[in-house]
Amino acid sequence: MQIQPYLFFDGHCEEAIAFYRKAIAAEVVMLMRYADNPETSFQCPDGTQPPADKVMHACLQIGASQVLVSDGFCGGQLKFDGFSLALTADDDVAARRLFDALADGGQVQQPLMSTFFASSFGMLADRFGVSWMVMVPNTPAG
Repeated sequence: MQIQPYLFFDGHCEEAIAFYRKAIAAEVVMLMRYADNPETSFQCPDGTQPPADKVMHACLQIGASQVLVSDGFCGGQLKFDGFSLALTADDDVAARRLFDALADGGQVQQPLMSTFFASSFGMLADRFGVSWMVMVPNTPAG
């Protein structure tokens, strides 16, 4: 069994994909636009047709994980509440680079710093409002 986050960017998906490709080296595994949908009768809940050029479904490879993304119904109301994506970096230098890149245009909530459980840990909301926790966990004694 597997759980994958699915993020709806409400009309800003293409911009988000470009940002994550640059900031955290996300790779586009697949991308399908609404124009690619063979069902021409597909409609948004309000009865309108989604814009043909918007992203209906895409898959991003970020390290060993995949994140699914879409423009959703393109209402323009971005809202990401109640969760964070936890990004584990290989080392403190990588954590700093990833944290700073994701924070560009966003809001730092907890500066990247050493804690009792991680050599680096910080929290932020990126420019789209997606919450991230960037960390390098301490190596367990053993």
